[in-house]
Amino acid sequence: MFDFLKKKKHDSEPFANRVFDGKVNFAMTEAYNFLRASLKFAIPNKKNGKVIGITSPCPHDGKSYTSTNLAYSLAKNGHSVLLVDADMRKSALASLLNLPVSPGLSNILSGETETDEATHFAVVNQNLCVIISGDFPPNPAELIESDRMKEMLEKAAEKYEYVIIDLPPVMSVADPLLVSKYIDGMIVVLRHGTSRKKNVQNAVRQLKFAGVHIIGFVYNGYRHSSFYKSSEYKNYSNYDEIYNNYGNNEPAKSADSKK
Repeated sequence: MFDFLKKKKHDSEPFANRVFDGKVNFAMTEAYNFLRASLKFAIPNKKNGKVIGITSPCPHDGKSYTSTNLAYSLAKNGHSVLLVDADMRKSALASLLNLPVSPGLSNILSGETETDEATHFAVVNQNLCVIISGDFPPNPAELIESDRMKEMLEKAAEKYEYVIIDLPPVMSVADPLLVSKYIDGMIVVLRHGTSRKKNVQNAVRQLKFAGVHIIGFVYNGYRHSSFYKSSEYKNYSNYDEIYNNYGNNEPAKSADSKK
């Protein structure tokens, strides 16, 4: 497997700071921790790893960013995770993670390359691996519904505790519906100010008609300024510093201490 996510000269920040780490605000960190914890109860008593699809009604709802943050949160918590970029029409993860598009999923499914040859190992966290979308294929729908896709996901579930699949928007193409028979559940990402009620209803209707197990929804892009600026919230977020200092020789500051 190839190393990736190393800090390069032209990178202003490493992957962990750009996508998910302590520099992300406390509320966002806790939101992904809550999402991670919820997955444990959403698909109970499964022998192999859990295969989770992530989609959205329309483009630009934040599904790729959510997929990446969730995968990193799971890996950071000690779980082995494979993040699969299954948006073979318009990959966002390649740019987000600073990775080459090829070889990737389409090359695996077309028989051009082996899975291990297209799997990138995250230097930032040894529990996280990624497969990017690959070369743009003429038949992405056929590939994602193929027996090779089923076989790849089954083998991945034997190797990893979680397989997170970043899928295209459900209102744009049929890919999320076609691959649904190979996954354990679907998370639908909505964006404040972008996702429209009619689109959400149509997306849910299509997913339910295909028999998809909808695990839940992620509503992102909303920021309540008065909540973030409240003294109670600021004091609560200081617990992050307290637990980071736990075990150090210097005593941690109290959450309600003032200078």
